[in-house]
Amino acid sequence: MKYAGMPMAMWALFHRSFTRQLTAAFSLSTQQAKAVEALAKPKYQQIIATLPEFEKADRFKMNIVNCAMLCAYILNMPQRPDVDTLTRYYAAAMMTPVVQWAFRQSGKTQYTPKRLAGMQATADLRAADRNPYSWNMEYFPYADGSGFEARFSRCGICTLMKELGLYDLTPALCHMDYTMADAGGATTFVREYTLASGGPYCDCGYHKKQ
Repeated sequence: MKYAGMPMAMWALFHRSFTRQLTAAFSLSTQQAKAVEALAKPKYQQIIATLPEFEKADRFKMNIVNCAMLCAYILNMPQRPDVDTLTRYYAAAMMTPVVQWAFRQSGKTQYTPKRLAGMQATADLRAADRNPYSWNMEYFPYADGSGFEARFSRCGICTLMKELGLYDLTPALCHMDYTMADAGGATTFVREYTLASGGPYCDCGYHKKQ
């Protein structure tokens, strides 16, 4: 994957937040946080360079780019984080005011026919059959029209985290599904399994708020 484009834009958008939250979540000094950032950027570029290009119709490219950024920071922290602290750190780093606003806008159209058709198209694409850093998903609309379940049998984040020796920290990224649903304001998110916790799949249940 080329660094120019989305990866470069995501670094520009989020690196200050990722660095700032190091002091809040891990009690690093400003100087320590800046040192982590300085090492994380070339590591991020290195990780991005190892990833294949995603198909144009693949909606999950941003997911793997965000994962690569988080991994680059983790690999250069003074100490390996625990899952609970990393969960809070990642959510705080990602959910900037601009991102929260974007999710609120997205929540207004989450259950429109166009968005639901996009979910079916994503399921039909089965991008992970050709790209191990992408996702395979099944789409199950609820019969009563109250929402849908997206069920994932392949997860690009799991693949990358395993390769980087960080697989035990994957639940910190899984929890972002709850954070994003809350930010959208239109959905109650429910889940029983994740691949990262040894489940048969990752189930993502999206229930419309009344």
